[in-house]
Amino acid sequence: MNSLSRLELARLVAHQLPKQGFVNLGIGAPTSVADYLPSDTSVMLHSENGILNVGPKPAEGEEDLDLINAGKMPVTLARGGSFFDSSLSFSMMRGGHLDIAILGAFQVSQHGDLANWTTGDLNGAPPAIGGAIDLAVGAKQIWVMMEHTTRDAQPRLVERCTLPLTAVGVVAKVFTNLAIIDVTADGFVVQALFEGASLESVQQLTGAPLKPAPTLRRFSSNGVLAPSR
Repeated sequence: MNSLSRLELARLVAHQLPKQGFVNLGIGAPTSVADYLPSDTSVMLHSENGILNVGPKPAEGEEDLDLINAGKMPVTLARGGSFFDSSLSFSMMRGGHLDIAILGAFQVSQHGDLANWTTGDLNGAPPAIGGAIDLAVGAKQIWVMMEHTTRDAQPRLVERCTLPLTAVGVVAKVFTNLAIIDVTADGFVVQALFEGASLESVQQLTGAPLKPAPTLRRFSSNGVLAPSR
């Protein structure tokens, strides 16, 4: 089954953000969202290590190794951007000042439980949960951006997480390379599917029941969500 690449998924997520607000980009794939924000956006991107109004990645050869995001990747600073220490950054995260945090995940349960800090493999894995827990409980909304299955085709969307949890019941929306899914009191509700994918085929790759939204939309590899019909 065809699906979005990671960069195409980042473009899709970027174009679903509101026109304004404060948005944290978690370490890993979510950092690419900064490269695809629409030109008319007023969203300000936050990085856990102390940057507000993060810009896209720099052109090759123009990297400033003193200007990096929380994942230690070179970034740029958008107009009006600022720097601050970790205590202020975490105060923003814990104090409810972030409208959305976009995080990667290993698993998300149908109840919105988030597992995104360890698979139990200690070989090169982070030694602790880090700032993910602060974002998970501090941001007003948690969006997850991840591939629909693991490399060995095991579901990441599950009835109950089997990996250590980051936080319970916090995920509002999940973007995968196959679908956009809301997490509701009734479980996973599919809002949109990648072109060519069917609800039945995506259900086979999912470890929990999927319910279609009243109007099921489509998105393409360019990250554009088709209008409702």
